[in-house]
Amino acid sequence: MVEVVRRKNGIEPHAPVMLRLLYSSEFVSFIDVSVQRKQEMSKRSEVLTGDQMASSLIHKAIYEADNPFDLSLREAFQLLEPQLRPPFPLTIREEPEYFTLNRAILYGILTETHLAKVHIKHLHGIVIDGYCFFTSLLCKVVDELYSKLVENVKVQLVYVTSEMIDVSATGVDSLLVALLRQIRGGDFSEANLWLCSEMVNLFRGKWECLLEEQPLVLSSALYVFLRVLSDHCRVSLNSKLEILKQNEIKFCIRVFRDQFHLCLKIGRDLIRLLQDLVHVPEFQDIWKDLLLVPASFKTPGFSDVSQLYQSRTCSRYFLLRITPEMEIHLRFLLTQVKLGSQTRYQLWFGRKYLNAPEKETVVIDIVRFICCAHHPSNDIIHSNVIPRWAVIGWLLKCCTKNHIEANVKLVLFYDWLFFKEGVDNIMNIEPAILLMVNSLPKYIHMTHNLLEFLFLVVDHYDIDRKDLILIGVSSALDVLKRKGVVESFDVLTSCDMLSPFLKEKLVKLLS
Repeated sequence: MVEVVRRKNGIEPHAPVMLRLLYSSEFVSFIDVSVQRKQEMSKRSEVLTGDQMASSLIHKAIYEADNPFDLSLREAFQLLEPQLRPPFPLTIREEPEYFTLNRAILYGILTETHLAKVHIKHLHGIVIDGYCFFTSLLCKVVDELYSKLVENVKVQLVYVTSEMIDVSATGVDSLLVALLRQIRGGDFSEANLWLCSEMVNLFRGKWECLLEEQPLVLSSALYVFLRVLSDHCRVSLNSKLEILKQNEIKFCIRVFRDQFHLCLKIGRDLIRLLQDLVHVPEFQDIWKDLLLVPASFKTPGFSDVSQLYQSRTCSRYFLLRITPEMEIHLRFLLTQVKLGSQTRYQLWFGRKYLNAPEKETVVIDIVRFICCAHHPSNDIIHSNVIPRWAVIGWLLKCCTKNHIEANVKLVLFYDWLFFKEGVDNIMNIEPAILLMVNSLPKYIHMTHNLLEFLFLVVDHYDIDRKDLILIGVSSALDVLKRKGVVESFDVLTSCDMLSPFLKEKLVKLLS
């Protein structure tokens, strides 16, 4: 009987014992259970691996690919996690391992709040480059990941920045600038106001240290807080915003009164920012002293506000009011998008950055950035890529509030008012003239409004220094023609659609 069964199962009577066992029902059941257990273990392993690999640094949708930089920090942490717990070895690390350990420690500081102080002490113990690589990693986190960072990670980011100030880390000035750039103009969200509050408190709290080690970064902070104050002073949301405004005012006034030589570093745009705060009592005294008692600032060589007018503002200040993400999108628009195909890109940009009335103020910063911080190459200028003047024309049309439109026109012409060949860059004044010329005849109202505004500011911007402004505008027009930006101004002076009054004013200015 056994033999019959064996033959039915295809097993010879004298087959090896192990082979015969394979066909027994008990062993088959055992195999099934083992396979099932292995599958369960495999699933658990996959789940565990997924948990371990999930980022604690950024918010990421299921369908999104891993961010390469976030992944590099995470993998370094997982690789060296056993070494991130005391006691720490006293060995000096070679370069590749040192860089990996920096990444691991940074990830630990940002994600393990309860162990942040331990990680900081570890960092102090292993650093061999003045924290240069570590701060470069922090800058990259801010520039590339800030908008996606988990909330508690943002808190840790400010904490570790404070620690880097205390140890005078190499590159801490760049880190502070990176954080300042993340403060968005016209954004009254809780997250943006929180960052603004944290940064102004950081600058006030670390005043002495920064003044001694990184004084120039205080001028960057002054530029940012003067600019956002003009937004914050136009609304009154709650007590938190009132506290923030007072802290911003106190910081700015302290820079003016105690370190006016740092204010001078900003140049003429300092005056432009101050004029938006003339209604704030604390700044009225600053205005009076600037115009009437310049000696009160106790700064050798400063005797009149005209010295500020004639000092061109460096482009790095305009970058402060454009987030890195916005800068990437603007430069793409201005270097890759063909004229005639820009509508869809402009609509996308508007929905992302200008989708609320209060956010319109950022248009002022964008136009200043385009004029002074984005100078296209000759290849781009002579290509069919959308020119700067066309983008500025579109941005002007986006303005729904009169005071914002006026400010946009002012930043467009601001360098005209004080232009001096050899000091100022012709690329800064080019967009305004090209916008006026190229708007004829289809968009005559644009040319009319811009010319009217130019003559208005020439006559009324600073009556006591009108001669200086007349010389500046005349010099700007002369250089634009001499350098071939426009062949002739006849296109304006002989245009029948322009009012005789404006043409007469223009002819007089040209002569």
